[in-house]
This record gives sequence, C-alpha cells and structure tokens, in this order.
Amino acid sequence: MYNYLDFEKPVADLEGKILELKKLSENGEAVDVGEEIARLERRSKDALREIYRALTPWQKAQVARHPDRPHCMDYVRTLFTDFTPLAGDRAFGEDEAVVAGFARFRGESIAIIGQEKGNDTQSRLKHNFGMARPEGYRKAVRIMDLADRFGIPVVSLVDTAGAYPGIGAEERGQAEAIARSTSKCLSLKVPNISVIIGEGGSGGAIAIATANLVYMLEHSIYSVISPEGAASILWHDSTRARDAATNMKITAQDLLQLKIIDGIIPEPIGGAHRAREAVIEATGEVIEKGFRDLAEKGGDHREQRREKFLAIGRSL
Repeated sequence: MYNYLDFEKPVADLEGKILELKKLSENGEAVDVGEEIARLERRSKDALREIYRALTPWQKAQVARHPDRPHCMDYVRTLFTDFTPLAGDRAFGEDEAVVAGFARFRGESIAIIGQEKGNDTQSRLKHNFGMARPEGYRKAVRIMDLADRFGIPVVSLVDTAGAYPGIGAEERGQAEAIARSTSKCLSLKVPNISVIIGEGGSGGAIAIATANLVYMLEHSIYSVISPEGAASILWHDSTRARDAATNMKITAQDLLQLKIIDGIIPEPIGGAHRAREAVIEATGEVIEKGFRDLAEKGGDHREQRREKFLAIGRSL
C-alpha cells in the first residue's frame, strides 16, 4: 500500500478493497475473487489516470513532497558507480543535507551534488529534511572547484524546501554561502546539468541549480519561495498556500513555457514513487543526452550559461 495524498482517496478506497480481496484469496477462502480483483484494478487505474490528468499546482506540490518519492541517494545508488562522497567544507564542518562527491556515470567521471531529505524519521533528522546550512553550500563550492580543476562535468540533484533558516546558519553567513555557490555554478568552465527531482525551493535550490541545462520531473515544483511562505507574506495566512501555488507558476509545465527550464522528465501516472526504477532510469537517459548535446555544441560553457540566464524573461 502507498501513502495516499488527500486527493487520492478514491484510489485509496479501491486499492484497499483489492488488498482485502487478495488477502481473502491467500487465506484459502472458497471464493473466486479473481474477476472482482481485475474489475477493481481497472477502476483504480482509471480513477488514478483521471486524477493525474488534471492536477492543480497545489496538488503537484503535494506529489513533489510525497514521502515515498525517490530521493537523491536513490538516484546516486542507481545511476552512478564508484561513488566517493566527500565531507566537510574545510571551514566549519559537515552538512548532511548536501551529498557531494565524485563517481562514474556510464563510464565517464562525474561530480555529483545533491540535496537529500531522508526517507524515515531518523534519516530525515540526520539530513535536516534536505535544508542545507552554509557549510553545505561551501562543500558544494569545494566540489565544483575540484571538478573545474580536473575537467569533470557536474550533475546536481535538487530536492529542498529551501536553505535552513536557523539562527546558527544565519550567523555563519547563509546568504553569502548561497551567493557564492550560485556564482560558482555560473563560472564553471565544465558543463553542468541540474535536475529538480522533488522540490526546488528558493535560493536553497538555485545555489546548485544554475546550470547549462535544467530539467524537472513532471510533478516536481520550482519556485522563489514555498507556497506556504508566499501565502504568509501576501495574505498573512499560510492556509492560503493553495492560492499561492496557483498564482506562482511553480509547475514544470509553466516553467518550460516561461523558458526557465529546458525540459520535463515524464513520471508514471500516480507519481515517481509508483515506478521508482523507471523514473530514475529516464532521468539518467536525459542527463546522458544533455551532456552529449552540450559536447556537440561545443563553445564556452560559461558564456552559454550566461546567455541562458540573461535570456530569461526577455521574450515575455
């Protein structure tokens, strides 16, 4: 059974009945339930398809935050080999919210920077729910410096509600660390590709997502602030997050139309958590093609990146 979102209740009811019938069959009850199970499964698929055909921006935000959605380390373990994580920023300490290191991607050396939320209470606390402190962004800069020095392309996997806003983080220069990480992304001589796999929140996301190519999973979100935060500022009422999400253009479809991102990676009906391996594999294919396209274009990756971001908003 999945963790169902509020708007998935019709599907939850149907799949609950399917599970009950399967248990009945497994317990040796003298009842032929095969036909009924097949009928309910068809109804469940139809209901799920109908729901996901017309998701609202707020519903997409909920899917992007789904607790079962594959996270950064799921992608790292599946797509990359010989992953060697590096720890610490050489200034203050280690930040578990940012995973960074070097690996091989389909035979080629690659630098990886990602935000890990964790998948249970213990790991979520360990990774601070994916909200990085200044040392996390300084670690990212350290990895990018090494990648640039040795001519290794960079991949970033974005999944954060935003940078950690705690007092300690602010005292250690959170804004400055985000700015320097963003600047380093822009100044890389090597190509870099970023994929928003869940939430792309505020400067916490842009600090590692300022790339030559930026992709989003179909039901991920990317915005300057969370819907709850925007609602609190605009209407002094965080419960109006649904209204904020609708007006902020946070979905992959909106952002592709606005030319802020370069492509959308399809998800299965029901979200990435319903076919984790397929989504991760599709992401790998997009990353491989992206680097191939960048190599074919040639030229100065810094200038290309600069022009990409300067062009945002020009044609609107």
